[in-house]
Amino acid sequence: MNIIPSLTPLISLIAGILILVMPRLLNYIVAIYLIAIGLIGLLGR
Repeated sequence: MNIIPSLTPLISLIAGILILVMPRLLNYIVAIYLIAIGLIGLLGR
Protein backbone atom coordinates (compact mmCIF):
# COMPACT_ATOMS: atom_id res chain seq x y z
CA MET A 1 0.00 0.00 0.00
CA ASN A 2 1.56 3.29 -1.12
CA ILE A 3 0.07 6.21 0.79
CA ILE A 4 3.04 8.54 0.29
CA PRO A 5 2.63 9.19 -3.48
CA SER A 6 -0.96 10.29 -2.89
CA LEU A 7 0.29 13.09 -0.61
CA THR A 8 1.93 15.11 -3.39
CA PRO A 9 -1.32 16.19 -5.11
CA LEU A 10 -2.79 17.09 -1.73
CA ILE A 11 0.25 19.19 -0.81
CA SER A 12 0.10 20.88 -4.23
CA LEU A 13 -3.57 21.70 -3.78
CA ILE A 14 -3.06 23.18 -0.32
CA ALA A 15 -0.07 25.22 -1.54
CA GLY A 16 -2.05 26.56 -4.49
CA ILE A 17 -4.99 27.60 -2.30
CA LEU A 18 -2.67 29.33 0.17
CA ILE A 19 -0.94 31.23 -2.64
CA LEU A 20 -4.33 32.41 -3.94
CA VAL A 21 -5.50 33.49 -0.49
CA MET A 22 -2.24 35.06 0.71
CA PRO A 23 0.10 35.97 -2.19
CA ARG A 24 2.67 37.45 0.23
CA LEU A 25 3.42 33.95 1.49
CA LEU A 26 4.51 32.74 -1.95
CA ASN A 27 8.21 32.38 -1.07
CA TYR A 28 7.50 30.46 2.13
CA ILE A 29 4.89 28.23 0.53
CA VAL A 30 7.20 27.34 -2.37
CA ALA A 31 10.07 26.61 0.01
CA ILE A 32 7.93 24.42 2.27
CA TYR A 33 6.46 22.64 -0.78
CA LEU A 34 9.90 21.86 -2.19
CA ILE A 35 11.15 20.59 1.16
CA ALA A 36 8.05 18.42 1.61
CA ILE A 37 8.31 16.93 -1.90
CA GLY A 38 12.01 16.28 -1.35
CA LEU A 39 11.38 14.51 1.94
CA ILE A 40 8.56 12.46 0.44
CA GLY A 41 10.86 11.48 -2.41
CA LEU A 42 13.69 10.48 -0.11
CA LEU A 43 11.60 8.65 2.46
CA GLY A 44 9.24 7.08 -0.07
CA ARG A 45 11.88 4.80 -1.57
